[in-house]
Amino acid sequence: MKKFLFIDRDGTILREPDDEQIDSFAKFQFVPGAIGVLSFLARHTDYRFVLVSNQDGLGTASYPEVDFWPTHNLMLDILRGEGVVFDAQHIDRSFPGDNLPTRKPGTAMLYNYINDEEVDMSACYVIGDRDSDRMLAENLGCGYLYPDWEKVREIVFAGYRTAEVRRTTKETDIYVSVGLDGNGNGTISTGLGFFDHMLCQIAKHGNIDLTVTCNGDIHVDEHHTIEDTALALGSCLLKALGDKRGIERYGYALPMDDCLCQVALDLGGRPWLVWDACFKREKVGDMPTEMFMHFFKSLSDAAMMNLNIKAEGTNEHHKIEGIFKAFARALKMAVRRDVGHFSLPSSKGVL
Repeated sequence: MKKFLFIDRDGTILREPDDEQIDSFAKFQFVPGAIGVLSFLARHTDYRFVLVSNQDGLGTASYPEVDFWPTHNLMLDILRGEGVVFDAQHIDRSFPGDNLPTRKPGTAMLYNYINDEEVDMSACYVIGDRDSDRMLAENLGCGYLYPDWEKVREIVFAGYRTAEVRRTTKETDIYVSVGLDGNGNGTISTGLGFFDHMLCQIAKHGNIDLTVTCNGDIHVDEHHTIEDTALALGSCLLKALGDKRGIERYGYALPMDDCLCQVALDLGGRPWLVWDACFKREKVGDMPTEMFMHFFKSLSDAAMMNLNIKAEGTNEHHKIEGIFKAFARALKMAVRRDVGHFSLPSSKGVL
């Protein structure tokens, strides 16, 4: 199956000037990272490149062709020298008010790709800096990437790391989804307010997308909901990590007001928990403090990770929240990928 990157030009490959026309060499400048990443993808993936650009009024008095082609051809020459060649260039010359179907986010220029049974559109991406590019991706039924070029390199080369887990027992019904390459979006509902708040810290400070819904027997007590959520979350993290190629593997961190919270973790495939934190209160919010160690023990078991957690301080709320934030930061560090060194971080050859 054929896979394509449908790449915008202005604001994506080339810096876009205030007047939105790159009509002179004085305005010609590449977006940082664009050349290197496109060259890397050309050498290390089987994606084919297609340029898709709106150029308002190209060929009219407001934008003569003689002003467009010299810089455009220079861009193509420079990219070609780095191994980046476009299979095709689709340039719409209309104005926004013309409302032509060829203008992004319209797909008329790309019908050949849509109708080609050999194109795996679900594996394709639109790369662009505008809402019209994002909407074009939706209309094509493919992925969208903003031109944060290092992120583009990682996702196109290695893919998104996502997973879902549903865990149903007589005591709880839990759904967890994780996106390790997300933006810190958390949608959490466990029936325990303080627990929800802590799980949101994992999403926000770990910069992962996390959904957790739990319908548990909290009329009995909180134990099953907290333990089973930890098991489901750990299983989901392990599933999302896949073969773990390229990950940093280790993470550690943070102070929070009166507290110092340190979490060191290793995604090396061996579960273990060292816990050095004591609490004077029986509960914080609606969550028993005795369950925090149990949560992280269950999480480390299911995720097959080493966890070493230490916390000191006087404010119990701060201490607990600091632990969750430190865990999130450590996780963020450990799951980070280096696609330039895409191998297992282990001398054993397996994690």
